[in-house]
Amino acid sequence: MAAFLYRLGRSAFRRRWTVALVWAAVLAAVGLAGMTAPEAEEEPFAMPGIESQEAFDLMEERFPGAAADGATARVVFVSANGEKVTATENKEAVEAAIAELGDGTQVASTVDPYESGAVSEDGSTAYTTVTYKVDAAGLTDASRSHLDESLEHARDSGLTVEAGGDALEDVGGPSGTAEAIGVSVAALVLLITFGSLAAAGLPLLTALIGVGISLFAITALAGPLGLADTTSTVAIMLGLAVGIDYALFIVSRYREERANGRTAQEAVALATGTAGSAVVFAGLTVVIALAGLSVVGIPMLTEMGLGAAGAVVVGVLIALTLVPAFLGFWPNAILTRKARRARRAGGTPRETRKVNGGTRWASFVLRRPLPVLLAAVAGLGALALPMTDLQLGMPGDEAKSTNTTQRRAYDALAEGFGPGFNGPLTVVVDAKDADDPKAAAETVSERIGGTEGVVSVSPAQFNESGDTAVFSVVPTTAPTGQETKDLVNTIRGDRPGIESEAGATFEVTGTTAMNIDVSEKVQSALVPYLLVVVGLAVILLLVVFRSILVPLKAAAGFLLSVLASLGAVVVVFQQGHGADLLGVETTGPIMSLMPIFLVGIVFGLAMDYEVFLVSRMREAYVHGERPDQAVTSGFRHSARVVVAAALIMIAVFSGFIGDSDAMIKMIGFGLASAVLLDAFVVRMAIVPAVLALLGERAWWLPKWLDRILPRVDVEGESLTRPDEPEAEAAEKDLARA
Repeated sequence: MAAFLYRLGRSAFRRRWTVALVWAAVLAAVGLAGMTAPEAEEEPFAMPGIESQEAFDLMEERFPGAAADGATARVVFVSANGEKVTATENKEAVEAAIAELGDGTQVASTVDPYESGAVSEDGSTAYTTVTYKVDAAGLTDASRSHLDESLEHARDSGLTVEAGGDALEDVGGPSGTAEAIGVSVAALVLLITFGSLAAAGLPLLTALIGVGISLFAITALAGPLGLADTTSTVAIMLGLAVGIDYALFIVSRYREERANGRTAQEAVALATGTAGSAVVFAGLTVVIALAGLSVVGIPMLTEMGLGAAGAVVVGVLIALTLVPAFLGFWPNAILTRKARRARRAGGTPRETRKVNGGTRWASFVLRRPLPVLLAAVAGLGALALPMTDLQLGMPGDEAKSTNTTQRRAYDALAEGFGPGFNGPLTVVVDAKDADDPKAAAETVSERIGGTEGVVSVSPAQFNESGDTAVFSVVPTTAPTGQETKDLVNTIRGDRPGIESEAGATFEVTGTTAMNIDVSEKVQSALVPYLLVVVGLAVILLLVVFRSILVPLKAAAGFLLSVLASLGAVVVVFQQGHGADLLGVETTGPIMSLMPIFLVGIVFGLAMDYEVFLVSRMREAYVHGERPDQAVTSGFRHSARVVVAAALIMIAVFSGFIGDSDAMIKMIGFGLASAVLLDAFVVRMAIVPAVLALLGERAWWLPKWLDRILPRVDVEGESLTRPDEPEAEAAEKDLARA
């Protein structure tokens, strides 16, 4: 591996114009494809294999034209000054508003609250549901404007009028603010780390090129594949972070080799052969973790994982080819001012084994490995404790700001009709084989209506064929409450008896049931996902480090950091501590997809730091240093760069905390917290402490396993041993050059 990458880096350096032009051509071609691609029609959220999705599919089949996934707007009318919405003047205003709402070109139907019984018992509140023929992404600007104008006209009558539902959601793409914040902070960190504008700018430039290629590619494929906006957002997030980090490690190793007196070409080749090997295997771990999301069986996660994995692959390829090429264009501008002055004076300063912050910290840990280990584990354990209170769900309008009409509509409905009114269940009755479909639907409705925890059941609506009925069930409790989940399970548990009596089958769906089903599916998939991803990564690290205990330590450290980061997410987004600082006005359950997605990304990033840091320790150990000396050497060379890389990732991820999308905001916070904990607690404290306690045993590998494992030479051992045939060939090629 090292010898191959050595030759690749040297070739990229020597043929830098060709490499640069190839990447420019790729960017231009993909950019043209992305800009000329038809606008993607985003597919509705789908979750195969759960009852609520099957019920949605049945509704789409049996109610053609009604679009079970069509956008909805629930408009709430509240009378003022203790009046009743049933009063003549108010009733006329409500009916006029409903008529105007129904005039929209994309409107499928509206419901008269006075006929459907959608008036609160005290007469203060009424609501109507506007159903559209298309989903939220398909609503035109004209339809949205018509909805807003209708609401304003209704308010002119003196009523308080608010609206919720997905028809009011902003479906615009990423704003770019988060990326700008991340790049700005990353530039500052790189400038402080390298002390050179060229050295700071090169990783940013190559990372932006990689992100541009990935983003255009996703845009071009969005139409044919129906990719969601979150796919590109996550790809940008990860592509930018790893792109900067991977280039950072190559550039840092290049400067180190130049300080050792190497020529520019030789330094590039050695940097690509050594740091590049770490980049390859770090990238592989990230790709494994992201691509592994496809085993969960959730299309949205699969899209996001594969899109981000593609961005990581592009980042790795650019780090191994374009970065060496750019170093060929500016071989000395990347160096420190001291090194440039020395070269202008005719000298070639060589690196000394100076004491820096990394060696001082490593020495501190090596002197006190057990206390450091116990303190770090205890701290992460304390942060992970809130995980025991984790509640999964999909927060809706109740999590929005009180400044939004969606939140005010939610509160008005809860006050007028009870907390369960914002999360009604939808029951789909398949009476195709029933002798009397109407009687069958009525039996199902009566039995479910008599279940404890049900407030009301709406009249059943039949399709044109008369063989399928749909009705709503309003619980007594809020959509995210445990009691509502228990009610859904109770209704489904009573299904055999109800279906036997009715002679028809039924399924429970709706947003509330969908959220419950998604949460259960994610929880059941988490352990298999962990086994697959962690197992593959442990095998990969076994090959890289040729050790049994180091990969196991890496996996254990990951579990600590990911549990602690999830605990931090629970503390802020569920329990509300410090939520105001992040612009989170309302707390609630953690999004169902959050834990498994966070696990996938954090695992890959955690292995990044493991490979970068421990590979330098392994390199020193292979070259003859004692285990404790190898730990110190690894920190001398890598600590500052790992810290800089972590700060860059934290900056990139933190920029997404300001995103308006609740899931992106939560992912940004979770990832930033995870990188902070993993880089500064696990990799900087637990790793050296464990290696110090293990000593020689850390690098133990059974002889039989050593014989069957492939040798990949991540440490670059073959590049410094003249008896290696590949190294000899590489040196001869270099001499001829």
